[in-house]
Amino acid sequence: MAQRRIYDDINHIHFVTFSCYQRRTLLNPDQAKRIVIGHLGNRLAKRNGLCPGFVIMPNHVHALVWFPQPNQLSPFMDEWKGQSSQTIKLLYQNNFPSYYQHIPDADPVWQASYYDFNIWSRRKVEEKLDYMHQNPVRARLVERAADWPWSSARWYLNSKPVGLPIRWPPGLETNDEFAVNP
Repeated sequence: MAQRRIYDDINHIHFVTFSCYQRRTLLNPDQAKRIVIGHLGNRLAKRNGLCPGFVIMPNHVHALVWFPQPNQLSPFMDEWKGQSSQTIKLLYQNNFPSYYQHIPDADPVWQASYYDFNIWSRRKVEEKLDYMHQNPVRARLVERAADWPWSSARWYLNSKPVGLPIRWPPGLETNDEFAVNP
């Protein structure tokens, strides 16, 4: 099988998607969703990254991330997934032992890979935000995107905090084309 190439040598926004191993619903508990958001915020702060939007679903995650330096995406994703995986496993061991005992010790929390889509225009960012924010509505978890507490939709639609700062990269807040070298 051919290896996917990650294009991270230009400062584009990255739309990333990754799933729980075997599409398990390991993110059902609110604590698990908080863990994912917390590690997202911590890892972004470490790399001076920004998050224009995200959604945490019961079995997968979508996020828009941007870094001021190139070649940050792969190490960022390794750290985010690795650290959140360890914390989620501890959560299940301590709080949900009857469920956790049915999961083989060798099974990871996350699928090994992630999907990355480079974005370079405001129009495409807005399209991906709408797609992400409608995920809980399409899954019939809520009637309106703003009702799902585990997404940036509440910040955009109701100006409510969502657990981490939502910010756009320089040059994309008002312009349609992305400033490649801010």
